Amino acid sequence: MRTPSKLLFLPGASGNTAFWEPVANQLTTSASKVIVGYPGFGQEPVAPGVNSFDDLVRMVVSHIDQPTALIAQSMGGVLAIRAALEKPDLITHLVLTVTSGGINTRALGAQAWEGAFLEANPTFPKWFVSFETDLTGELREITQPVLLLWGDADPISPVAVGQKLLELLPDAHLHVIAGGNHDLACNHALQVAPLIDAHISRSSVCN
Repeated sequence: MRTPSKLLFLPGASGNTAFWEPVANQLTTSASKVIVGYPGFGQEPVAPGVNSFDDLVRMVVSHIDQPTALIAQSMGGVLAIRAALEKPDLITHLVLTVTSGGINTRALGAQAWEGAFLEANPTFPKWFVSFETDLTGELREITQPVLLLWGDADPISPVAVGQKLLELLPDAHLHVIAGGNHDLACNHALQVAPLIDAHISRSSVCN
């Protein structure tokens, strides 16, 4: 039975590390907190070894060197699931907020966002939003406790996506925040932080 000694925060497609600061500052856990920046996104310098989504997964996995809880926003949730599949013995918990989770969100009513995002961020690597993946078959392998945080006013990842992930993940709990949009983890930090504290205090049996 384990609780995490490290919390690894993963931003969404913006790569904005400040996104997770309001939540991280509210958490009462004694675990260390690390917010991962993505090379080439926002103010992060380009890294020669990070040129694809797989490269970014490897970079995230390199941070997992002790019992770790992954706390991820939107596209960062796909990174979190991939990392948990690669390091199941060290991942204790997952917190996934408004993510696709590697499933088909369009079929669940999600609005397209990639075009507008790339137009607004022309210097960002295009591979982060153009890669295709289907992790539906692998989600059953995620046996760690998963907290799913959704908002009922999010057109990019509607509640139906969270409900589908709830069906697919073996040990998951879905919490829907009234009025929450795609930025709910940042703008509703005072609600989100206690939920995360309670979740990561739950002991996990690692594989």
